Amino acid sequence: MLLLIVCGSGAVLAQDKQNMFNPVNTSVTSLAIAPDARAGSMGDIGAGTEADIYSQYWNPAKYPFNVARAGVGISYTPWLRKLVNDINLANLTGFYRIGNYSAVHASLRYFSLGDVYLADMDDMTIRPYEMAIDAGYSRMLSETFSMAVNLRFILSDIKYDYTAESSAGKAFAADIALYRLGYFMMANRECSFGWGVNISNIGSKISYGGSDNSEFIPTNLRIGFNFTVPFNEYNKFSLGMDINKLLVPTYPMKKEDEADEDYEERVQKDYYDVSSIAGIFKSFGDAPNGFKEEMEEIQWSIGAEYTYNDRFMLRAGYHHEAANKGNRKYFTVGAGFHMSVFTVDAAYVFSTAQSNPLDQTMRFSLGFDLDGMRDLFGKMRRR
Repeated sequence: MLLLIVCGSGAVLAQDKQNMFNPVNTSVTSLAIAPDARAGSMGDIGAGTEADIYSQYWNPAKYPFNVARAGVGISYTPWLRKLVNDINLANLTGFYRIGNYSAVHASLRYFSLGDVYLADMDDMTIRPYEMAIDAGYSRMLSETFSMAVNLRFILSDIKYDYTAESSAGKAFAADIALYRLGYFMMANRECSFGWGVNISNIGSKISYGGSDNSEFIPTNLRIGFNFTVPFNEYNKFSLGMDINKLLVPTYPMKKEDEADEDYEERVQKDYYDVSSIAGIFKSFGDAPNGFKEEMEEIQWSIGAEYTYNDRFMLRAGYHHEAANKGNRKYFTVGAGFHMSVFTVDAAYVFSTAQSNPLDQTMRFSLGFDLDGMRDLFGKMRRR
């Protein structure tokens, strides 16, 4: 009987260890927030979907396939509204196609953490923030395939220690992206299938000064697929999917009967002393509970979009993340309206995980088609 109890307790402890909450940690987490309402209403997918103004974040290689010659987008996302009311993300994105085969593009994102009151710092109120500015170039290598590269500067001023040794964190990073868009006939209709790959934020680690170790930025692998079927001249339907994995090592867990000093030395050697590039390769095989936990580090999203006459869009999606890796599970819905000059999009999040701070998050995007604006001004002059 005693043996049975001991074995049973061991099984419970082993099961608890496997289900332990152990997300992949990174700094500058605001870089992982989707900036636009179109992708945000489709479960946060965008690597393989049709090109739009906000392709800079999801897959910049899509820009040469954009119908418009140039465009500018502005978006605003109130964040964690169930917790506070002054955290938000603002984003400005633009692109310009050069000829028929290439494009240049850039974006600026600013994440504000609102007012933070520090009682132990002479009643000081600070406004921590994170921002990133990037620019890139994309080019079609064939009629169906393109590549792109982005360069990014990251600034994170979220320090609460105002000693002489502390400072805002700075980092440099790059994105490498691929995109393919092909057409085929099905039931006498010309359908399209696109896929894309974007490895983003490949770059340096970030440090806030002092004696702290440098932290990993959210290097990320995103692979997406999208299938579009036109029902007739006015109606079409798209279905897409993204899979997503942070290319950052998992923070080591303390082993049973491991001394605190030994554990700290192992964390220093196996985590903080690992370079950002080595960390990319290490991230595919370092989960404490093996292959099962590695697979749980993969997030996936599905999304759908119905379009009427290229003017009105309805969208829905779902995003899934394993419970012990963050537990971000939510449905999204949204709509968009497109005119010759501008596009308005909105998205809303319904969380399926209990007490999820992402619940009831709203996103807004406004895009301007510079070709449409030029045509509009031309008509006004002729009048």
